[in-house]
Parts: sequence; C-alpha cells; structure tokens
Amino acid sequence: MPRFSDKCVLVTGGTGSFGHAMVDRLRREGCGEIRILSRDELKQEDMRRRYNDPALAFYLGDIRNPAAVRRAMRGVDLVFHAAALKQVPSCEFFPEEAILTNALGSRNVIQAAAEAGASHVVCLSTDKAVYPVNVMGMTKSLMEKVAMAHSRLPDAEQTIVCCVRYGNVMYSRGSVIPLFVEQLRRGAPITVTEPTMTRFLLSLESAIDLVLFAFDHAAQGDLFVKKAPACTVAVLATALMEMFGVTVPIERIGIRHGEKLHETLLTIEELTRAEAFPDYYRVRMDGRSLNYESYLSEGERDEVLLEDYTSLNTQALSVPEVKALLMTLPEIKQALAQVRTQG
Repeated sequence: MPRFSDKCVLVTGGTGSFGHAMVDRLRREGCGEIRILSRDELKQEDMRRRYNDPALAFYLGDIRNPAAVRRAMRGVDLVFHAAALKQVPSCEFFPEEAILTNALGSRNVIQAAAEAGASHVVCLSTDKAVYPVNVMGMTKSLMEKVAMAHSRLPDAEQTIVCCVRYGNVMYSRGSVIPLFVEQLRRGAPITVTEPTMTRFLLSLESAIDLVLFAFDHAAQGDLFVKKAPACTVAVLATALMEMFGVTVPIERIGIRHGEKLHETLLTIEELTRAEAFPDYYRVRMDGRSLNYESYLSEGERDEVLLEDYTSLNTQALSVPEVKALLMTLPEIKQALAQVRTQG
C-alpha cells in the first residue's frame, strides 16, 4: 500500500510554489485526502479548478487565527507547514506582521497539530534563519525555536515536530533566474548584485524530496538540510547567456539591504551534532535542560575543527555543470522552446 493512501495531509500555505509541488507529489502517491489551508481565496479557486480532484479540500483561514487552524487540523495525520511571509523587504517594513505569521502563526500550527493527534509536523525554514540579518530570517529562526521548544515538552512524543532548511528554490518566486531569463529575452543587461556572491542551487523537486526525507526519518526536534551544490552569480548569468545564445553586459548594482554574500545552511555548533547521510544532514535537537551550567561553563571541544556549511565551501559548479542542472527545470525548457519558436 502506498505510504500516503490512508493518510490525511494538511499543507499550510498550500497555494504557493511549494504547495503545488507537494500536492503533485502526494497525488502521484495516492494520498487519501489533501487539505490546503491558506488565506488567499482567489489562489484557492485557481487551484481547485486546476486539479478538479475530490481528494483536495480547501480551508480558508490564516494561521494567525488559532480557531481556523484547529478547524483545518481535525483528523489530520501529517502536516507540512509552508505558510509564511517570505519577502525580505515587506518583513523589514512590517516586522510585527512577520512575527505574527512566521513565529506566532507557526506556534498555532504546532499546537493544533499536537491537540489533533497528528503524527508529524514538518516546518519549512530557510538559510536566512542562520545568523539572520533581516526580519524575515529572524522570524524564521524564531519559528525553528518554537518548534524545538515544543519538542522538549514532556508530553510531546505523540506528535513529532521537525524542521527543514533550504535556500531559494531555482525558478521559484524570489529566485533570480526568472529575472535573468526575462532580461535575456529582451536583450537587456543582466543586473547582478555582486558577481562573486554565491548561492545554493536546489530544484523544487529536491526541496520536496528533503521534506519527505524528514517525514520518513525524523525524531523529535530534528533539523534536516539537503547537501546541495552552489555557484557564483556570475557563473549563473554566464550559463544562462550561453543557453539562450545571447551575450549582454553584466551590470553590477551592489548588495541589497538584508542580503548576504554567501548563504549558510548549518552552523558550526549544528555540525558538531549532525549525522551525515549521502544526500542530507540530520541535526539532532539540542537536548540541554535549563541547567545554565550547560550553556555557560561547558564548551564544544570539536567546534574549532569545523566551519559552517555555506554556499562558499560546498561543491562549486562550473558553467557547463550549471547549464546541465538548469536543463532539468521544466521552466527553462519551456522558455528555451519559446525562444526557438519565436526565432
């Protein structure tokens, strides 16, 4: 029997890019019932029309509202928590809104899942939660702390809560790739913040694989990261120019507010307690109690031997390797096909 055939799965924020990809995967695996909780009624209607599948149930509501979350959570077996405010500038200008959704809303989801007796909650986090320099990253870091705090409760065994971290997904909203493609198709210069900036390269399908790996392997309070290659922004721009057969200037505009030169997915401290799989890291929860001695006078002897896991020290891809990876994306194939048709 397929592993989801008798399950009821809730996807919060399920009308976004991740939600669509997760729904596609769950449908392929014969999931019994898929619930979508989001606050955008238009996107829900578009999704309802697109799938036209009685296995999908749509719940209108905001994760800030505990009653709406509890209503959607009744009878749920598994929760994939993707609802969040993700735009860095919006969160910078309205930090209270980011706190209400990313931190307190996540608390509502976890508490409702525990009350409903769900077996697993997988919370989606981001590299921006590591050494955060912007409000979005800070509130995502708080979301992780909320998940870990629940995992430490003495009666938390019934519902396993874990987190996954990944960077920008290629060709998702917020990814620079669609912007570069649009500029190339217009023959405009490619605008880059800093050519030496590095970014992890992860496809949406790989992000779904990470989430399902967490579901399959999580113990209480675990954090999962997928090992991923990276490249500089200059290499990415060059690869796309070669793929589309267009040569345009690369215009440097400077690092924007809240951006980092390199992404970090795991800190040194986390790596000291990480278990390495062939394609993933699993970081066990920091199980120290409120005994302050364990924080103030007991150090980690192995930390000096390690460095953070970043987009600078992971596998660096060359231009041909980036081109090969980009060719796995359906959106790139579609864009190239359109160029050939128009040409």
